[in-house]
Amino acid sequence: MPIYLPKLTRRQFLGRSLMAGAGLLAGCAGHSGAGRHDANAFALFSDTHLDGNTGQVTRGVNMARNFERAAEELVSLPQKPARLFVTGDLAHNSGQAADYGTVAKLLTPVREAGLPVHLALGNHDHRDRFWQAFQELKAARRPVRDHQTSIVRTPLADWFILDSLETTLSTPGLLGQEQLAWLARSLDEHPSKPAIVLVHHNPGLEGGNMGLKDTVAFMEVLRPRRRVKAYIFGHTHNWKVQKDESGLHLVNLPPVAYVFRDGDPSGWVLAKLHSGGMRLELRSLDPNHREHGRVLELAWRA
Repeated sequence: MPIYLPKLTRRQFLGRSLMAGAGLLAGCAGHSGAGRHDANAFALFSDTHLDGNTGQVTRGVNMARNFERAAEELVSLPQKPARLFVTGDLAHNSGQAADYGTVAKLLTPVREAGLPVHLALGNHDHRDRFWQAFQELKAARRPVRDHQTSIVRTPLADWFILDSLETTLSTPGLLGQEQLAWLARSLDEHPSKPAIVLVHHNPGLEGGNMGLKDTVAFMEVLRPRRRVKAYIFGHTHNWKVQKDESGLHLVNLPPVAYVFRDGDPSGWVLAKLHSGGMRLELRSLDPNHREHGRVLELAWRA
């Protein structure tokens, strides 16, 4: 059983819409799964912070409306990506059951448009309540017990989705020895194929209390394995792309929800793979933002 939310067929969508009445699901009925998909293109969302109350406003932002706008743009693309990845902090604050009800509802038009959805967890999520909301994910056979961890194999790269949720509402994250050992083994299985690693938390400073607590051990897995080309994360609500000394690309996604610093963009990223790297395009929710539409070309390390 796959560890993701598969695309919805039209029949499944209509059945859910009928059960939902005139609510959020029915409001999305105009979207169609018809249209072409690019097998090498992917939508990257992060830090959605959705609340059970879709009218909730935090830092001056209605998170549900921001997500709806991002999803509407995604499904209206003339050529849609193959999949959607969401790198954690799905829930608003402490991962309440109602938050995940909103997540499920607002993901419906994306799934009905033909995109499978892959979800990672962050420090504002609650693993058990997440799995209660998404029973198909709870029932799936996971490679690492009690973690939302998986591999997505695509034509030009394998995507490794890791779970850095240690404790809900505790800022730093942790992968842990079991997950790191699984990652190392799995990366060694196909050493010649590019790999992209997605995790909620950013690289942490030694002794720091903000990012990934086991960053040193994590990098000891990634850096010598040259098939790993990029480490993609969220958490900081700060759109930024750089390289470390090994040539590994570090991609910090923007939040779909709210920013921490005035002037930073909120939105999502459209990623397109090619044989030698990846093209990233920022899709700001503010079309007048100076970063909107900015394209970055990442060349893979040898």
